[in-house]
Amino acid sequence: MKGRSYRRGDYEPIDRAPVTKGFIIPQRVVSALMAFSAVALAYMLRISLSYAITQMVIPPHAHENGSIITNPDVCPPYEDELVAIENNQPIPTVVSVTTDRYDWSQELQGLILSSFYWGYILTHVPGGLLSAKVGGKYTLLLGVVIATVFTVFTPMGISYGGSTVLIIFRIIIGMGEGIIFPSCNTLLAAWTPLKERSITATVVYSGGMLGSIFGSSISGLLISNYGWTSVFYWFGGAAIIWCIIFYFICYNNPESHPFITEKEKQYLTRELGELKRRDDLPSTPWRKLLTCPAVIALIFAQIGHNWGLFIIINDLPKYMNDVLRFSIKKNGLYTSVPYVVLWIVALFTGVLSDYLIKRKYLGITNSRKLFTSIAAIGPGVFVVLASYAGCDRVAVVAMFTLGMGFMGTFYSGIKANSLDIAPNYAGVIMAIANGTGSLAGVVGPYIVGVLTPNSYLTEWRIVFWITFVLFVVTTILYDIFASGEIQDWNDPLKLKEQNTKSNGSSSEKVNSVERTI
Repeated sequence: MKGRSYRRGDYEPIDRAPVTKGFIIPQRVVSALMAFSAVALAYMLRISLSYAITQMVIPPHAHENGSIITNPDVCPPYEDELVAIENNQPIPTVVSVTTDRYDWSQELQGLILSSFYWGYILTHVPGGLLSAKVGGKYTLLLGVVIATVFTVFTPMGISYGGSTVLIIFRIIIGMGEGIIFPSCNTLLAAWTPLKERSITATVVYSGGMLGSIFGSSISGLLISNYGWTSVFYWFGGAAIIWCIIFYFICYNNPESHPFITEKEKQYLTRELGELKRRDDLPSTPWRKLLTCPAVIALIFAQIGHNWGLFIIINDLPKYMNDVLRFSIKKNGLYTSVPYVVLWIVALFTGVLSDYLIKRKYLGITNSRKLFTSIAAIGPGVFVVLASYAGCDRVAVVAMFTLGMGFMGTFYSGIKANSLDIAPNYAGVIMAIANGTGSLAGVVGPYIVGVLTPNSYLTEWRIVFWITFVLFVVTTILYDIFASGEIQDWNDPLKLKEQNTKSNGSSSEKVNSVERTI
């Protein structure tokens, strides 16, 4: 059955997964798990600064202890802080380790947080093109190595050159991480059968949420005990270990893997069929790709999703610290809760999406639209509600948790969609969609800094309303143009052969008519 092609909706029972020599877990699962851990590490390296910066700068309301309770736009100190103030004791928001503090404005902090995305957006397309040429393994490894090295050296860079060097380092870290996602997509396209793509894509890309869970909760503990520099060393060290393991156990595709059994190789060849990546493809069909409505739909949805996600990843710790005035320990703990719920929902809906498609309750296109819409409207509603919860800390955490829970359905939506429409160019499509969507990361944190110079509740409410509007508008555009069908330009060689045969048939008909006449 080599070379078999599948029509959308033609699903058969999955064969029992073969195992490999020396491994209980099939190699396609090993590749998916390593891609999952790469995404998790990428988010840990990214999120570490969001928590560190709350302790790197002078608190915005440190001078308002006498009047802060009567200011309706600023939350009163947390209970522990009030007790400390009344007893003339050290405020518990200050970590137990003495580290340098910088007098950076909210605007500069927004600039620092957005600088990661300046580099992130630059390398998506080059990373996608490179991974399409050489495969996903080495480009993925390259991206993680770059991000790791400059994360480890971040504290040294700050002590040497302050905010300027920090911005430069974050740009370079972003460039490294910009390669990671298209490389993961290329790796998955080479290893993942059609019937398993929803759950595999969901598991791999929800690794970002697991990274956010550990990154946020561990950051709070590390900073409170060892100072803000510790997060860069700990997460960087974990990434170094990952690089070594990944280099020795992962490969570009089943054909190049030395440990895979012939049985599993045949299984993947049969299941992937004509959907597997072809090495003899010509250059990327840019005109068809960039004018394809399904690709444009992905870009719109990614922009809306990234705006909301990046606001939460980059600025929720600042909101908890500057507005709600949680201690760094509580900040890390409570901001990790929404990611836990998001991850659980993401895994559940990945299984649900595959089930609905296999049972033909939903087509692939409608499934992607449904889960993408839920992932946008739900978070948009609840972040606005969180802003109206004021200083009710329990209600605010609950609203963000519910919102992030709904966002978990996104991974069964457009994250899997790029694998649907063009498996041969999955890395390139991911690069374009995720890279363009990262404009939200470039603009978002800086706009937040500009709109919230005083860290007031009413200032942040404007930020959350902007998030809601972007969610709604981009979701409507996605639902209009999205598709789950393989596009004809996915295999230019096959399309060329069909056109040649069609032209040949037309010529024969013309010649036959001429001979008859």
